[in-house]
Amino acid sequence: MMAWNDTETTRQLLGAVLALVLFVITAPRGRRWVARSPFVLLLLSPIPVVLPLLFPSVQSAVGFSQQAIRFFALASLLQSLVLVVFVSGWERIRDPVPKIFLDVLGFAVVGVALVTALWEAGVAAGELFAGSAVLTAVLGFALRDTLGNVAAGLAIHAEHPFELNDWIQYDTHAEHIGKVVEINWRATKVITLDLAYVDIPNSQLAQASIRNFTKPDPWSRRSLFIVAPYEVPPQKVQAIMLDAVRGSFGVLDSPAPSVITNDYTDRGIEYWIRIFTTEFGQRDRVDGMARDRIFYALARNGIRIPVSTHQVRLTQLPAIAEAPRITIVAERARRLGAAGVLGMLSREQLEKIASEQDEQTYAEGEQIIRQGEPGTSMFIITEGEVTVGVEASEKEHVQLRRLQVGEYFGEMSLMTGEPRSATVTATTETRVFEVTRTSFREILEQQPSLLEKIGENIHRRLLEREEAVEGARSQRLGETSSDILTSMKEFFGL
Repeated sequence: MMAWNDTETTRQLLGAVLALVLFVITAPRGRRWVARSPFVLLLLSPIPVVLPLLFPSVQSAVGFSQQAIRFFALASLLQSLVLVVFVSGWERIRDPVPKIFLDVLGFAVVGVALVTALWEAGVAAGELFAGSAVLTAVLGFALRDTLGNVAAGLAIHAEHPFELNDWIQYDTHAEHIGKVVEINWRATKVITLDLAYVDIPNSQLAQASIRNFTKPDPWSRRSLFIVAPYEVPPQKVQAIMLDAVRGSFGVLDSPAPSVITNDYTDRGIEYWIRIFTTEFGQRDRVDGMARDRIFYALARNGIRIPVSTHQVRLTQLPAIAEAPRITIVAERARRLGAAGVLGMLSREQLEKIASEQDEQTYAEGEQIIRQGEPGTSMFIITEGEVTVGVEASEKEHVQLRRLQVGEYFGEMSLMTGEPRSATVTATTETRVFEVTRTSFREILEQQPSLLEKIGENIHRRLLEREEAVEGARSQRLGETSSDILTSMKEFFGL
């Protein structure tokens, strides 16, 4: 082969530059960074020019310099062409090419460029690598693990057991779970919930049983186990638990959660709550908030989670006297009297109402009433704060107001018999007192003026809802407060 001259060297470098520029111009947005390798090779190509200056007495220095420049230029050219074909071309019509394929092709074209440069220099490159049994054995032994990782990485991309951003369990240990953040030619990198990066060799993953929590469907199932007393019927407990987890953080409506009786234990009946979530990266929070909801729901229904029992020897201590019932009722009546709607009642009337119902506690973020559901009671806030909102459309939720201690909600269903017109959600741990229709009828018989006050409030809140939610028409908006008052009197038979 004829030795190179300056014109040929310039032509080689110019081709490499043009190929690199072509890729930069045609590359999809955010993918130009993959041209780092051909760019570095192009920057290295002028370095061999200094060899003849450093070794002027060596006659072969000029020829070696030309061959070295050719190697760098050809390697850069081939890598740029690979990027043009597989990134600029392929990725515009199909999914992005995995990084491991680009890395393997990049190494391959560098090898082609090296063999070509050696051949141009008169070296029988094929015989050099194929003829030396010792060199072949040494390279094979040294690259055994590396080649195994590369082959395993290619198999992972071909079979797609997982992809970037998937959550996987990468061995038999349940705590070894992480989110895939990178798959390269040697290893797969995952980040765990503890924000620890783990490098897993591809060959190890190829031999492991991998659990993918985000494929084929984006959701995964979480299992909670709660024990309840034997005295409470299982179907009642299951209904309470199901209603409690509805709307909890990360819990999906579809697939729907479910509860089954799982076991009979020394503590009580064990229930298995199955919920589905797409928030696998926050699975601890999903489980914890669902358990909180279940705790509050069981407590509101007078169900205590049983503890393990053991035979122990006790020393009798003086009993601590609990607050008598009359004290509890008196304190509850005092808090009810602070509510504007009941402030005009006498102390005896308030104590009578307070003795008929107990206060209920709701967790932060829990829905106390839901829009569209039937209701026959109203609630007075004795501790905490709630928000009132309506669903303007399938995807739009409009917050109407915040209510604090002393304010009330749910009066529209109580007074008119209509379904709940809004959803009320606790913003902190909130205690409410529920006033039933029977109790309120007795109140109205004793204080008829309350009817007019609540009727005006219902009319005002209907107008507020109309102003806040465009198109949310109510069948009662055309009525005046006096019309609503008349309807309420008829509804209660007053």
